[in-house]
Amino acid sequence: MDSENQPLTGKVKAHPRGVGPTAGHSLQRLTILGSTGSIGRSTLAVVALHPSDYEVFALTANRDQRMLEQQCLVYKPRFAVLSDGQAATELQVKLAAAGLATEVLSGKAALNIVASHAAVDTVMAAIVGAAGLESSLAAANAGKKILLANKESLVVAGALFMRAVKKSGATLLPIDSEHNAIFQCLDNRTRIQAGVSSVNAQESLLQESLSLKEQGVRKLLLTGSGGPFRALDMDDFSSITPEQACAHPNWVMGRKISVDSATMMNKGLELIEACWLFNCQASDVDIVIHPQSIIHSMVEYVDGSVLAQLGVPDMRTPIAHALAWPRRIESNVERLDWTSMSQLTFEQPDMRRFPALGIARQIADDSGTAAIVLNAANEVAVQAFLDGQIRFPAIVKIVEQTLEKIPSTEPESLLHIQAVDQQARQLAAGMIE
Repeated sequence: MDSENQPLTGKVKAHPRGVGPTAGHSLQRLTILGSTGSIGRSTLAVVALHPSDYEVFALTANRDQRMLEQQCLVYKPRFAVLSDGQAATELQVKLAAAGLATEVLSGKAALNIVASHAAVDTVMAAIVGAAGLESSLAAANAGKKILLANKESLVVAGALFMRAVKKSGATLLPIDSEHNAIFQCLDNRTRIQAGVSSVNAQESLLQESLSLKEQGVRKLLLTGSGGPFRALDMDDFSSITPEQACAHPNWVMGRKISVDSATMMNKGLELIEACWLFNCQASDVDIVIHPQSIIHSMVEYVDGSVLAQLGVPDMRTPIAHALAWPRRIESNVERLDWTSMSQLTFEQPDMRRFPALGIARQIADDSGTAAIVLNAANEVAVQAFLDGQIRFPAIVKIVEQTLEKIPSTEPESLLHIQAVDQQARQLAAGMIE
């Protein structure tokens, strides 16, 4: 069924505001945007461990109808969403034949509906790329508890997104392992003492505008593994294949994010995201290469203390942390074996090897549309590399050339942001052709 033409017929009684595992340990209704991706699957794995705490309200996928069907059979959501109307109709027939009452919707409008529905407490925003912006923003405008795995929402629309969070009273919790680690290492008591009431403290930490200085922070240390090509001879970069780029040494991720990790564009996007999340400038954030991916990020305080969050490289840890925050719940993640860790090493990133980092740092403090262009051109170039149209080094070159052709202006609205995004994609695609 096409959600743009069909009314939302399901009527579910909404929880009163504040009810859920973070306030009374009651059932928390969850929409997972991008449930068939790696983050979505990991979220469901954590949810399955705590059936008395979480109920899956809606699951969404782009094209993976088969996996979405299997997820629906297991979790029995009230709604499921696919991008294609025909695929949604086919899935509706299959689920009805299986005796499920799940209503299948399609289209962008359906994503916004299940992200902002009155019955939903928490939204896992895990759609990859700028495609996830509109539904993430719908959740923010509706005042939901947002578990943000879609970093592009802040990269391309940081000011707009953070205004929506503040205006609606939404709770924003980071899922990227690095940002989640920083959040865990920040002294949240500082924010509460600075004026957040005890009633709202659990719901508003990331929407307060305290600077890092006001929190006694000297530096945020954003770690990255360096990806699969940290030590590869740069003369061999032109022969890198998509399969090699997607073979991350530590993390299991989707193909697009894996390529971003290989170019370290992912770390550049995370730098921009950190500036919005933690109300800071790019100069407040250092990027540190840590090949073992055991320390996920650190916070250095003015008194000389450095707090680090450690764990095995498994996204179920930050997902479980954000799902239950401020409580802690079991994630079924493998425990660190301290006796088997021979060493933890750190180094500065090689900017010649990873030019994407320098480009992102230049853009991080630009409040204009440059970050939109950066992200859009990168998405197009990465897909072209995965499709065998360009070689690995061309990804960043296409991003640079697209940025040169589109001057940065102040974004005025979501429509303006989307227009710049399309312009950048068309330019990048033209270069590839």
